[in-house]
Amino acid sequence: MAAIGFFSTAATAQTCGGVYTVERGDSLSTIADSLYKDAGMWTAIHNANLSKIGESPDAIHAGMILRLACINGRPLGLSGGTEARHTPPTTRATAPIVQVAGPAASRAKVNLLTAGDFAPFTDRTLPNGGLLADVVNAAMAKAAPAQGYAIHWVEDRPSHLEPLLSNTLLDAGFPWYRPDCAAQPDMSFCENFLFSDAIFEILILLFTDKARPLAFDSDDDLIGKRLCRPAGYFTHDLDRAGRRWLSEGKVTLEQPRSVAECFALLVQGKVDAVAINEFTGRTALKEMNIKAQVEIVQTRPLSIQGMHLVVHKTHPHGGEIIALFNQGLAGIKADASYQLIMESHMTRIWAGF
Repeated sequence: MAAIGFFSTAATAQTCGGVYTVERGDSLSTIADSLYKDAGMWTAIHNANLSKIGESPDAIHAGMILRLACINGRPLGLSGGTEARHTPPTTRATAPIVQVAGPAASRAKVNLLTAGDFAPFTDRTLPNGGLLADVVNAAMAKAAPAQGYAIHWVEDRPSHLEPLLSNTLLDAGFPWYRPDCAAQPDMSFCENFLFSDAIFEILILLFTDKARPLAFDSDDDLIGKRLCRPAGYFTHDLDRAGRRWLSEGKVTLEQPRSVAECFALLVQGKVDAVAINEFTGRTALKEMNIKAQVEIVQTRPLSIQGMHLVVHKTHPHGGEIIALFNQGLAGIKADASYQLIMESHMTRIWAGF
């Protein structure tokens, strides 16, 4: 492992996060254990380097350069880090947040639509409305549309796609997962909506009972298994090209009303794994006090899903709105403010686990 300097120079000892060069024998778990003092944070490293690592966390090699976020004040002393400060998540002003009923939004603005109860991504009780609300606000501020913009919160999530966006009562919504539209272009979501660049990519993991460990080295390992994911959640990663688990009856999917019910089925031995994004899953483990009973399959994620801003294809300015948002998103990535938002929220998120 690379040595970490703890000398008194401000240039090294007072930096947090940065870049790490993989050495022979390293794994994401050993790097996380050494630098974050928590082997379970291998997913944080994986998530921050998806474009390099891909789906398999084993796909690292000596000489690969990884970006490590500053989380809970670690790691210290790496090159390319930021000033080590223990600060709360950003509290800069967000876009106007209003409750919309019907077509009350001002057409003079670009009106964005989201909903809460999706921690840590969007919820008005979270700092700046959550991780993705913060990113979207920063991207729109960077793009600076001449007519201004507003973020609206409508808690009836099913109404977002139809009728609010389909009838252009509001202009764009977030966050939405994008299915594999190249493989399934006839899927209604792909047929009807334009997608922005990914705002954030997240690991979809398998959570299993420690008393009944589950191997997942290849897709064949899950044939005949019972998975759980709450009703209303996407299933396109279970029935994508090359993985027809549901349509061909290779996997049984239980869909209770809530994440908590899925984990209850797991500890009761009624399903083999809960398939959910890592943050929602980890939060449930803590809230249900079952962290000692449940583990994350370490070998690979079930899938990697991007979260996007969407605009209905009937919107007369849909392409312009997507281009505007993409421009702002690229801008905050270029000036490093995107990374600062990520690190600020990730510190809070991981501290909560």
